[in-house]
Amino acid sequence: MNYSYVIDSYAWIEYFRGSKSGVKSKPYIEGGNSVTPTIVVAELSRKFTNEVNVGRETLDGRRKALLYIGTTTTIFDLTKEVAELAGEVDVERKVLVKGWGLADSIILATARMLKAKIVTGDTHFKDLKDEIISVW
Repeated sequence: MNYSYVIDSYAWIEYFRGSKSGVKSKPYIEGGNSVTPTIVVAELSRKFTNEVNVGRETLDGRRKALLYIGTTTTIFDLTKEVAELAGEVDVERKVLVKGWGLADSIILATARMLKAKIVTGDTHFKDLKDEIISVW
């Protein structure tokens, strides 16, 4: 299957919050033609676990959110090819963008491999206007 959109952590967080950015993310998340990279699942799992630890989320809420991500979008595993491209992207982008992280590189590499656009509000991607759908 061809995918058009890669959903990043920012888009998912705002979607769950129901913010303006989340409302903008909704058609891409619920449209059936998107993927969520496994690194994003890990980032969201960490965020939800922290929310549980400080009492802003329940374990059941965390479980349901993570399940929802996998039933609403396709979870895209980190392949060797994506990992290799992510390493190249990481070196390139760290020179250009302060605070660029390896997770950003994996998300961008996933999108490039799939010829898809990243649904994001993360400012690290702001200069990649042809490769993103901005939900700012």
